[in-house]
Amino acid sequence: MVSVERLTVDFGGHILLDEISFLINDKDKIALVGKNGAGKTTLLRLLASEMLPTSGNIYKPKDFTIGYLPQHLVVNDAKTVFEECLTAFEKIFKLKEKISELEKEIAERTDYETSDFQQLIEKLDYENEHLRMFGFQNIEAETEKTLLGLGFVRKDFERNTSEFSGGWRMRIELAKILLQNPDLLLLDEPTNHLDIESILWLENFLANSRSAVVLVSHDKRFIDNATSRTIEISLGKIYDYKVNYSKYLALRAERREQQLRAYENQQKMIADTEDFIERFRYKATKAVQVQSRIKQLEKLQRIEIDEEDTSRLNLKFPPAPHSGVLPVDIEQLTKKYGEHVVLENISLQVKRGEKIAFAGRNGEGKTTLVKCIMGEVDFFGRLQLGHNVKIGYFAQNQASLLDAQKTVFQTIDDIAVGEIRTKIRNILGAFMFSGSDIEKKAAVLSGGEKSRLAMIKLLLEPVNLLILDEPTNHLDIPSKNILKEAVKNFTGTAIMVSHDREFLDGLVDKVYEFADKKVTEHIGGIEDFLNAKKISSIQEIELRVKMQKVDNQEVSDNKLSYKEQKELQKKQHKQGKLIAQAEEKISAFEQELAEMEKQFADGNTDAELTQKYKKIKRLLEQKIYEWELLCTEI
Repeated sequence: MVSVERLTVDFGGHILLDEISFLINDKDKIALVGKNGAGKTTLLRLLASEMLPTSGNIYKPKDFTIGYLPQHLVVNDAKTVFEECLTAFEKIFKLKEKISELEKEIAERTDYETSDFQQLIEKLDYENEHLRMFGFQNIEAETEKTLLGLGFVRKDFERNTSEFSGGWRMRIELAKILLQNPDLLLLDEPTNHLDIESILWLENFLANSRSAVVLVSHDKRFIDNATSRTIEISLGKIYDYKVNYSKYLALRAERREQQLRAYENQQKMIADTEDFIERFRYKATKAVQVQSRIKQLEKLQRIEIDEEDTSRLNLKFPPAPHSGVLPVDIEQLTKKYGEHVVLENISLQVKRGEKIAFAGRNGEGKTTLVKCIMGEVDFFGRLQLGHNVKIGYFAQNQASLLDAQKTVFQTIDDIAVGEIRTKIRNILGAFMFSGSDIEKKAAVLSGGEKSRLAMIKLLLEPVNLLILDEPTNHLDIPSKNILKEAVKNFTGTAIMVSHDREFLDGLVDKVYEFADKKVTEHIGGIEDFLNAKKISSIQEIELRVKMQKVDNQEVSDNKLSYKEQKELQKKQHKQGKLIAQAEEKISAFEQELAEMEKQFADGNTDAELTQKYKKIKRLLEQKIYEWELLCTEI
């Protein structure tokens, strides 16, 4: 179907891809794997024709269609969610117009016996067959089904796309790509902004799709369930395994072992040859043999091996200071933002040593409860932290709390104590900081790099209550393994908000489910929770979780009297004004931060400026959260 032949990408002398060749067949489900920087995103962009290779070719059939979801995208904000998704069917709409015009022309003509009329009939048959090939009999129903599967509710359909956060906009773009039903789907980290239910829906969709799929993801369980072939990029070459990710790991371990043996044998042969050359370089009787050995080394194809796998690095949290029996005790807690109730009369107790997951759809209050525990927001009810509780908190905005003027190495060196000081470079390497990266200042790091640095910092601080809010979003699989093992061996208490089933599997022993302003306790691991909820299939996700909730809301809305509807419109108008005010404030905060970042870039290290920057950053995040709640409420 798609043939990649001798593809090479050379960035300023650094060969990223070195004459790679492979085929993508009909309905292939391929996981593209490799270390960060190996070239995975570059290969996706090449397949999507978004960049050109240095040499080599990619051959595709005529009229071949590709849907590409990059990690970062620009979306159109001029339409509602539903209208934007319907743009995926542009070709179908044009085809229907063409068919309608042909039918109209046929109805108006009376020259039934002429060859022109027969040609029109044949053309109409051809276009109707072409339309049937798209496979969608009911475009609106298919759009609705896809949006519900990705976590939207029906009242979202008529909201403007500009009202949604970046993560939800990415879901809109993903919905459009899936609805296009292309011959080849290229997905770069599609699960980063999805909750567990939406990930389950997507993996089921991809596994049963007629499209071929090439995807990059750090979610091991997701790629295991959605793909059946694994292509690894390593040192510019590719290794093609006709198995899923778990089986690939076993085969790769065998290949690496063989690679190491071959490398060691070659290194011994090189050392012996160089020793012979050095010993007999100046003996006339050995001149011919010496020259022969020199030529042999020059022609030798040197074996390369991957850098040492740092995922085996044994990293542990410092011993947890002793805390009270109940590190967190919550009774009848209610949290509102204005009139919007997020959590209502919830009660729960977290016991010392427990590993707990907060699960549920996005927007159900998981992060809000974490902020209540951290004392970042006000609430009604009782929330008490136990005796001597020391919290280690990794928030989704944790990166903004780093000292912008410290280098990566300094940030960790300042808190590392004891034996760990000798392993700082190894630890940084395990979290994808190597070479000159460790001398970069935090101010110039990307969002993902800042998150990883904040995670390392947390790993080295002595605490007894860990709170991790989506800790794996910017970690690759080896880094996640390190974090998972560290949390597993942590002697204190841990609360995790995460959509990553593979990360939570075998790590947590209790799940608190957030839904409809309430919190429900489930004893057991994440798989026990999913099995108990019976949400492993698309039907359960769509019908039981979303449809019932949304339909109940719509039935309620339809019963409103005319007076009540007018009152509702007034409230919506007022809410619209609040949204506009919030947007103005967000814009002002962003401009203020940009001006301060310019001062940082110019070398300003003033402590007062740094404190002000952190304060404005926190205010901006709070205002964005309020804006999202206002949009949801309206």
